[in-house]
Amino acid sequence: MSERTTVTVVGAAGRMGQMLIETILADERVVLAGATERPGHPWIGRDLGTCMGGSTHGIEVTDDPLEVFARSHAIVDFTTPASTVMHAELAAQARAVHVIGTTGLSASDHERIAAAAFHTPVIRAGNMSLGVNLLVQITRQVAAALDEDFDIEIVETHHRHKIDAPSGTALMLGEAAADGRGRRLEDVEVRTRDGITGPRRRGGVGFSVVRGGDVVGEHDVIFAADGERVVLRHLASDRRIFARGALKAALWGQGQPSGAYDMTHVLGLAEPDGASD
Repeated sequence: MSERTTVTVVGAAGRMGQMLIETILADERVVLAGATERPGHPWIGRDLGTCMGGSTHGIEVTDDPLEVFARSHAIVDFTTPASTVMHAELAAQARAVHVIGTTGLSASDHERIAAAAFHTPVIRAGNMSLGVNLLVQITRQVAAALDEDFDIEIVETHHRHKIDAPSGTALMLGEAAADGRGRRLEDVEVRTRDGITGPRRRGGVGFSVVRGGDVVGEHDVIFAADGERVVLRHLASDRRIFARGALKAALWGQGQPSGAYDMTHVLGLAEPDGASD
């Protein structure tokens, strides 16, 4: 790549936003084009470096995303569903690659993001780490190999500040498990258990959620049958793995045709045909 890729980070003041900014500034392949925050945020109009507690960067935090998107090759977005949908539409106007790590998106959110992907590459993943995406592939294969004598339970643990449950990664794993058995997750998922629930139904995919402390992310996929269990596990101890994955996606997206992609395309685990849902 002869030209350095220009990247804008939205939600710059958040933990992932600041981690993304640090990752971009340390990478010679990319240039930080801009940083945005919501209107009224105390960082608006101030130098980004000063806001982050360091020296000046010469980049002023703005609440006008379209202006900065217009001079960016890629947008990296770990914000909220409402903000991400807005950013998707603006990134489509700017023809900038939109990398989405936001979780908690609704069906209507997905529809609007899919519409934006007709105009620009959109790379969305509930988790952008290499290890997690390999775990998703393995989960699909194990679910296909083990019949419904094996109950499937997905257990996820995150820090106390996480606002959505189950996590986007847990849902990715659940979708992979259901897909491995030729089912749709919405037809077999069990999200909550409370009170007298009765015995577990055959073929269900259960979710258990733990919140506490500063846990970055832990995910177990348990296949449990009479007399044996198979446990697949991923442990994240450093948030930088997500920032590095997002940056890899932003670079990969340059030159790709418009379409919806995920990390399996970025990592070469699927053909880059723009057809991912």
